[in-house]
Amino acid sequence: MTKGSGLLRNKYAIVGVGETEYSRNSGRTTRAMGAEAIKNAIDDSGLDYDSTSWGITCYAVGDAASSETISSDVGIRLDYHADTVGGGSSGETLISMAIGAIEAGTCDAFIIYRSMNGRTFRRMGANPPSGTARLAPWSVEHGQSGLYTSMYGIASPLNSFALSFVKHMQEYGTTPEQLAHVKVAHSWGASSNPKAFYKERVTVEDVIASRYIAKPFHLLDCCVETDNAVAIVITDIARARDLKHPVVAIKGSGGRASKWRPEYHFNDGPINQVAGIYTKDAVFANAGVGPEDIDATGSYDAFTFTSLLQLEAYGFCPIGEGGNYVSDGTIFLGGKRPNNTSGGHLCETYTHGINMIIENVRQLRGEVDDYCPNWQQGEHTYDYSAGHCRALKSPVHTMNLGWAQPATGSALILTNDV
Repeated sequence: MTKGSGLLRNKYAIVGVGETEYSRNSGRTTRAMGAEAIKNAIDDSGLDYDSTSWGITCYAVGDAASSETISSDVGIRLDYHADTVGGGSSGETLISMAIGAIEAGTCDAFIIYRSMNGRTFRRMGANPPSGTARLAPWSVEHGQSGLYTSMYGIASPLNSFALSFVKHMQEYGTTPEQLAHVKVAHSWGASSNPKAFYKERVTVEDVIASRYIAKPFHLLDCCVETDNAVAIVITDIARARDLKHPVVAIKGSGGRASKWRPEYHFNDGPINQVAGIYTKDAVFANAGVGPEDIDATGSYDAFTFTSLLQLEAYGFCPIGEGGNYVSDGTIFLGGKRPNNTSGGHLCETYTHGINMIIENVRQLRGEVDDYCPNWQQGEHTYDYSAGHCRALKSPVHTMNLGWAQPATGSALILTNDV
């Protein structure tokens, strides 16, 4: 099978989604939270615990409980498990791996989960609470790249991304004010999301007035840090049709394509472009659709700039025009192609990507939990003012754009048209 063959198009579906409370002080272990999220996702799917052959994987950066441990807590026996190390590009990537495992006949259904105490234990870019000091913890955790970045004082993701944005500003004239619209747009979705940690709508002026963290990025350009767990369940389309929710099929995926020299991509540039420029060729060919067919995006937003770069890379606007794309109303609720309708990482929670996949599944099911009086019956007002609706009108295709440094990217296209 060659890249972009489309042979697995619409053969598999996401049938279950689940999460824990999004908090900043869980008081729980990643094992306990992971088990809760997985149980919620299995219960949401309607699959039987005992008669289903299960596969499972988690992804982590040194903090999550292992799959074989959590499976005992959940009450399932595993026929396949393979945990991985990874962050933002992992959700979409592991969906491709899950499809492969089911296609190979190893299991009937596959669970992917992420459990992290991202506020009270392992804060990204910071030392763990044990007090053990390490040089450039974020860089070292990402392998040999630490040898190249620590000497320049790049000790956190934001230090690294700031270099790319400065180059984007210089080359294309992008402004911090344009970028601030990403936070504003995501705050619109969060304001109608009961689960979101930050529910207050913000303005461009609010973002620009917040203190600098790493110039040119402000505090409100950065995501929320939370403790939480999230999970999804995947199975084949025939089994999915017999379950309780409308079918959300996996139309196409592409995972962890890398730029040249991913450990130090600045060496081979362009530093203001991300690996989505490679992933897009596979994901759109596999799905048989293009950017204009996508009704909503879920773009990894550890920072405002990560969304802008990816939207360019996947062809939603030309390279260099991301500033206009994110600030002209397109990505807002009610716009042509809303982005991160739950609030994403900037406002809802930080989960290394799965919460945006969960949001798009619920959008395609017509089951978005907002403040509409009868949302549980699928009735929505489409009043996108604060504290009301965030459901989209009849979406057919959604796309998730994963990120792991500018050098690595993944993507996923889902549909309810099956």
